Amino acid sequence: MRRAFQLSQRDREFLDSRDKPWETLIEGPIRWVIIERFEVPVGYDHSVVNLALRLEASYPDVQIDMAYFSPALARLDGRQIRALTPLQIDGRTWQQWSRHRTSAEQWRPGLDNIETHVLYITAFLESELKK
Repeated sequence: MRRAFQLSQRDREFLDSRDKPWETLIEGPIRWVIIERFEVPVGYDHSVVNLALRLEASYPDVQIDMAYFSPALARLDGRQIRALTPLQIDGRTWQQWSRHRTSAEQWRPGLDNIETHVLYITAFLESELKK
């Protein structure tokens, strides 16, 4: 697995605890963490996908925003998912979910990290199925 840049010990420990592959890569000015075999809540057309996280240069002081999935997700019930766009990462097409934190769930520098963002992603995937 590629390690194009270093993550904090806390982030590495979380990713390693999943016992699934992960890597870091850099494309132009963008730093990515790719998490393989991310489990998706029941209700989507895939139960496991790859998840990409875009880390800004000032992470962890600034939030991780959105989520990117490969392969793309669709609801099993056929209902449309809004605010999705395709994006090329590492030569593959990923599905960008434009989901942003609200004032009630703001990023907390010093507390939030990759693990808490993954929890946030799982919560918005579950919430999408209730729409």
